[in-house]
Amino acid sequence: MARATAVVLLLAALCTTTASAAVVERTFNVGGMGISQLCMNSVIYTVNQQMPGPTIEVTEGDTLVVHVINRTPYPLSMHWHGIFQLHSGWADGANMITQCPIPPSDKFTYVFTITGQEGTLWWHAHASMLRATIHGALIIKPRSGRYPFPTPHGEIPILLGEWWNRNVDDVETDGLLTGLGPAISDAFTINGSPGDLAPCGGAGMFEAEVEPGKTYLLRIVNAAVNAELFFKIAGHAFTVVAADASYTNPYDTDVVVIAPGQTVDALMTASAAPGRYYMAAHAFESKTVSNPPPFDAAMATAVLRYRGVPENGAPAAMPALPPYTDVVTAGRFYWSMTGLVRPGDPVVPKTVDHSIVVGFGLEQASCAPEQSKCQQFAVVASMNRRSFLFPDEVSLLEALFRGVPDVYSEDFPGSPPLAPAARKATSVRKVNFGDVVEVVLQNEAYNAALGAENHPIHLHGFNFFVLAQGLGRFDPKMKSTYNLVNPQVRNTVAVAAGGWTVIRFTANNPGMWFMHCHLDAHLPLGLAMVFEVLNGPAPNLLPPPPRGYPKCH
Repeated sequence: MARATAVVLLLAALCTTTASAAVVERTFNVGGMGISQLCMNSVIYTVNQQMPGPTIEVTEGDTLVVHVINRTPYPLSMHWHGIFQLHSGWADGANMITQCPIPPSDKFTYVFTITGQEGTLWWHAHASMLRATIHGALIIKPRSGRYPFPTPHGEIPILLGEWWNRNVDDVETDGLLTGLGPAISDAFTINGSPGDLAPCGGAGMFEAEVEPGKTYLLRIVNAAVNAELFFKIAGHAFTVVAADASYTNPYDTDVVVIAPGQTVDALMTASAAPGRYYMAAHAFESKTVSNPPPFDAAMATAVLRYRGVPENGAPAAMPALPPYTDVVTAGRFYWSMTGLVRPGDPVVPKTVDHSIVVGFGLEQASCAPEQSKCQQFAVVASMNRRSFLFPDEVSLLEALFRGVPDVYSEDFPGSPPLAPAARKATSVRKVNFGDVVEVVLQNEAYNAALGAENHPIHLHGFNFFVLAQGLGRFDPKMKSTYNLVNPQVRNTVAVAAGGWTVIRFTANNPGMWFMHCHLDAHLPLGLAMVFEVLNGPAPNLLPPPPRGYPKCH
């Protein structure tokens, strides 16, 4: 009762202090759900018996209150991917970074205000591979009610996902025991369904109805766990107008390339002859080795149907997706977009306080004693040869706030050290409030047998400017090519296999902020690090943890 009373009082205070904004309140019941997919009956874990989970729609400036009730057998947290969490770092939901997970049969209320953000983000579980089925869209409408592009006739959320015929927690556990990572998925999905071309497909396939001549805003999210994806709609083209909830200059394309964690907002005009047209998605496979391991070659489908056309009419037209390994198409899409700069938008800071290089990749190591199914070698991942080790007794944010000793070290290197192999460490990089941080993300091939592959690197708590991208090794002479005028603004960037990306951000939010690969296969292997941002002058201080903050057990 005390917890409920505290939440009610908090909501009342928020309502009285933000007259022009709203308090949006939702309840997430996370539990088991029966489903028939790919000729199998399965029990999966979802929010409110939905896959994808419920779409949350808010307006910039609103306060979001989400009561998460964990009815699964697994500890879990909920991450609000791309939300800045200004003065609310406790609500970020990064498991063991900003909170201990919510135990089974327990609950926690996330409260945060969405400030200075518009567009498409998403939410997902941040524990194990449970986000495969526990995720949904988070749509932020502009406070003015106006977009910086023509108002669309309608909006269509499209969540691209990944499906396993097994319990995904078991899939991850087996991957850790073998040392080789999780088994490949059995299908991809569009809004929860693999489509009618999959075995036993058709039931529940997503279909969007459009009116001829009207323009629609597609809000595309890659919620897949381990796969970059190509996405097309037969007979139609797109104009990209935003990525990761940051507006872009209009970019025309007939294919969207999207990495796990990223979002793309694209306008599409229903200008084709009235009929039925397939939406389709399949993997973009970027591994550089000559004999790459197997990958999921399935194609997910959905249908775009013009109003008045019978649902079971003529067969739908199929788009020609790029080849799985089409790095040219992927690179063109990733590297061609520029940011839309409007009056009042943040600009690229010209002075840099911390210039660091982060080399990262995969390598082979000896099997650990607990890896009972491991043969010959295990795969490990690292950033600057530090393979991230999650704490197990207290979250990093609580350790920072309470001054708990011996939980982490502040010695994350500013450049790749000359080390023969990675070592496990809970290592953070400390920066002062307001510091400008520039990071060269260098994608390494530490091992010839494993090679390199694209890595989508996600930074919690901040957007960053993508100043430059390239192949091969970064050369400081490349600084003359930086886009300091209208770079892309992202929270997740796909760093090319064997290539590099330069990002820059201002550390304007105290707390512990996770930077990691958003391929979930690589996170438990250690491809992560943390930025520790110290308190600034009031009011830029880390507040105390909220009531009901989960404790580790």
